[in-house]
Amino acid sequence: MQTLKPKPKARPFCLSVKGHVKLLRLALAATSMTLFILAQAPEPYIVVTGFEVASTFFFILLYILRLDRLISCLFWPLLDIINSVVAAVFMIVVSVLALIPETTTYTVLGGVFGLAASVFCIADGALIYRKLLFNPGGPYQKTDAHDKL
Repeated sequence: MQTLKPKPKARPFCLSVKGHVKLLRLALAATSMTLFILAQAPEPYIVVTGFEVASTFFFILLYILRLDRLISCLFWPLLDIINSVVAAVFMIVVSVLALIPETTTYTVLGGVFGLAASVFCIADGALIYRKLLFNPGGPYQKTDAHDKL
């Protein structure tokens, strides 16, 4: 007779690797935005990093409150991957543009922190993509048409 094993509890989001990467991404983007504000950098630098901070905070809040399971009409992992890719591209562009003229120390530091945030954006997207590949939506059971007869 088989014994049923209790289903393991899901790890809290903040204790998972994905949670750590997202929190680091948020901290680096917020630091970059703060340094751009202190350096009085051009507005696009501040706006792009502010968008990154807001969207990352939204996804962290979404995963902490488990709203991704409650709102099931959207495919949240795909939205998260798209967000990570778009944020990485924008952060790379802004950071490189901030590093080229070397106007003030705060602007250069904001560019360096922005590049680090873009690396974590790419890592975050890769983690989510890897999770999708290994578990694309639950267990899939392949059945052949001739087995039904």
